[in-house]
Amino acid sequence: MSLDIITYPNKHLFLPSKEVENFDSSLHTLLDNMYETMIQGQGVGLAAIQVDVPLRIFLANPPNEQDEQTKETLLEIINPELEFINDEKILFTEGCLSIPGFYEEVQRNKNVYVKYQDRHGKYKELEASDFLAVILQHEFDHLNGKLFIERLSYLKRQKFDKEFRKTQKNSKKAK
Repeated sequence: MSLDIITYPNKHLFLPSKEVENFDSSLHTLLDNMYETMIQGQGVGLAAIQVDVPLRIFLANPPNEQDEQTKETLLEIINPELEFINDEKILFTEGCLSIPGFYEEVQRNKNVYVKYQDRHGKYKELEASDFLAVILQHEFDHLNGKLFIERLSYLKRQKFDKEFRKTQKNSKKAK
């Protein structure tokens, strides 16, 4: 079942999420519904807080070489700890299902290490670089109540604020 994605400026997006304690069928249902929601929204990642569930959960599913997303390559990341492997940076254009229609270049760490639990509570580890590392950092930020627009330079943030106000104004006129 597809879930509703909450969008900026919903205050819930800025709240830190809580640790998952119960690895049960309701968690599995949430993960399955989040996957359906992410695919339907044409996203490559989705945090539970984006569907108004304040738990430390996110999905990451970058497309493969054939530009397809498959459930086999889906990462279900629960209660993650994220570390930077080194100081190397990468610039990547990011978007967010909670900020539809806005894309901007963001600087992130190129290489990350993540320790997390899977849907059954089993601990796993992952080293990632490039696009996957960017997705992991973007979604990890959501768990801490941070959006990618908060990582923009002052000028890029001003651009976002201006575009957002214009969009809000136009949507009110349409009603």
